Amino acid sequence: MAPPNRSARAAVLASSVQRSKSNPYPSKARSALTRRIVLSVLVFAALALLTISFRTPSGGVVHGAQGVVSSALKPFQIAASRVARPFRDAYGYVDSLAAAKSQNEKLRKEVTQLRAQYLQSKSLAAKAEDFQKLLNYEQGATYPTGYRAVNAAVISFPSGPFSQTIAIATGRNDGIRINTPVVSGDGLVGRVTNVFARSSVVTLLTDSNSYVSARDLTTGVRGLIRHGQGETLILDQVAKELLVNKGDALVTDGTRDPRYPDLYPYGIPIGTVSSVGISDTASFLQVQVNPYANLGSLDSVAALVKR
Repeated sequence: MAPPNRSARAAVLASSVQRSKSNPYPSKARSALTRRIVLSVLVFAALALLTISFRTPSGGVVHGAQGVVSSALKPFQIAASRVARPFRDAYGYVDSLAAAKSQNEKLRKEVTQLRAQYLQSKSLAAKAEDFQKLLNYEQGATYPTGYRAVNAAVISFPSGPFSQTIAIATGRNDGIRINTPVVSGDGLVGRVTNVFARSSVVTLLTDSNSYVSARDLTTGVRGLIRHGQGETLILDQVAKELLVNKGDALVTDGTRDPRYPDLYPYGIPIGTVSSVGISDTASFLQVQVNPYANLGSLDSVAALVKR
């Protein structure tokens, strides 16, 4: 049997033995100091090597060592360059492609803007030319006396092959009335058939219900201008024994008797004779007329209002 005081003695012995704690990792302060020392040594060594390299002649030991090291590392540099070249090329291609796309988009926007400016300038130039023609006609010798010109922009064009009317931006407030003659800077366009406060509807010469008394300035032959095939005009009601020549100019005949005033004053240019034919079955000459006014592309016109 164990003596009764054995446990007490073991406890005393155990308490008297002190075990030291193991410290497997260095302290933070020691690690920081070590890093600083190593960094200082490397910096000092680099400065020393630079100083020696600059101060020694080109054929010295340091330069020779540099040449040996450079020669030894050159294969690795070449290999690294060859390995990196595809990646550099790919990056350059992607970068140049992105730059080209950005430049292309910028140029496309500039082209669109310049095209819009060009079309706008061209449209304004065309309108300016039309107004200049109207001004020349108004100041010319063939302008009918007793009338004033109300210039207007064309705001609506024929909507189909069977519609021969346009709308202009002037109306009752400017003195426009039904049957007011309408001209362009080249010649007769038609007459007003519907009028509103600030706009009017003009029926063109090529309408099937349009008739204009006309005179041949060369031969003095009179006839009736009406629509022909398509958008052409013909001089109708001309007897076969009368003389009409190709190229003759036709103008409005005007009023012959004050008791029966004509819709159009005398002397408004209409067109020129393009061909003259005779048919055994027809009662009159077949006279084709080309209108002076380009009825398919009118931008500006003038309504002739009596003073």
